[in-house]
Amino acid sequence: MRIILAALVSFVLSAVAGKLLIPALRRLKAGQAIKEDGPTWHMSKQGTPTMGGLMFIFGIFATILLIGWPDLARGDFRALFVFLFALVFGVIGCLDDYEKVKKRENTGLTAGPKFLLQLAAAIAFTVLLRNFGYLEPHLYIPFVNISVGLPWPVYMVFAAFVMVGTVNAVNITDGVDGLSSSVTLPVAAFFALTAWCWGVEDLGVFGGALFGGLCAFLIYNHYPAKVFMGDTGSLFLGGAVCGLAFAFDMPLILVLVGIVYIAETLSDIIQVVYFKLTHGKRIFRMAPLHHHFEMGGWSEKKVVAVFVGVSFLFCALAFVGILGRY
Repeated sequence: MRIILAALVSFVLSAVAGKLLIPALRRLKAGQAIKEDGPTWHMSKQGTPTMGGLMFIFGIFATILLIGWPDLARGDFRALFVFLFALVFGVIGCLDDYEKVKKRENTGLTAGPKFLLQLAAAIAFTVLLRNFGYLEPHLYIPFVNISVGLPWPVYMVFAAFVMVGTVNAVNITDGVDGLSSSVTLPVAAFFALTAWCWGVEDLGVFGGALFGGLCAFLIYNHYPAKVFMGDTGSLFLGGAVCGLAFAFDMPLILVLVGIVYIAETLSDIIQVVYFKLTHGKRIFRMAPLHHHFEMGGWSEKKVVAVFVGVSFLFCALAFVGILGRY
């Protein structure tokens, strides 16, 4: 099965890339600056190489070319479009990481230019999918198996909001060793399995490659992490997840498969709003949510294990919800 082969190839290529990349990042002194307002024990991670997401980005791209070549040869470019969409966000993240490394602090690109670049990528991707006939301006609703049509301009606004929101939600989730990559594994498996069931092998190759690349990355990123994915990796992952959801023409499924990303982001928003409204009071011990549990005594390993379990359960629920579509 090509999907399994894609996972294996991506795993091997990403793992080898990691062996070469991490020493290179150390030589370049591309160390992560840790936020001073985070948990105090995280300061020990200061200087850990960042931009490690480059290893699975390379592995996924090479796998799409190698295993997905039959699809590309017959003119099916969905997987390539999803990769290029995710890559744009990866490049934005790489620029962000570069600024942080250069300044030796945890602030990269300013919010305005970063948002505009992300918005432009979202609009371009949506138009590209529609022009190639891969996307219709309607919303498929899981479980009830119906689709609701929207005017194209309304759908465009919706798509841009969801894409930019998802990408940044995945970025917020990347705050504990192995968390963002581990939580995304069930999501990648969901899309790969869905592609296999629906006979959409090109997207299945991407899903398999994403799964394999993340497994390889975890060799180096599990606690205690030898490398961080950085914004390079987390923004790429966000682009990959929402890109797949739109390429499958079912963006609402992100509510289920992305439940951890959503919870992390909402915890951050709620904390900030409540803090301002109450002049200094907090709902969570620390936001985003993974820090709340850390401050409550959970180890990083426990945070990752519980969050992955939640992600797996909701991805399984999402799969049940789409069984009636095809």
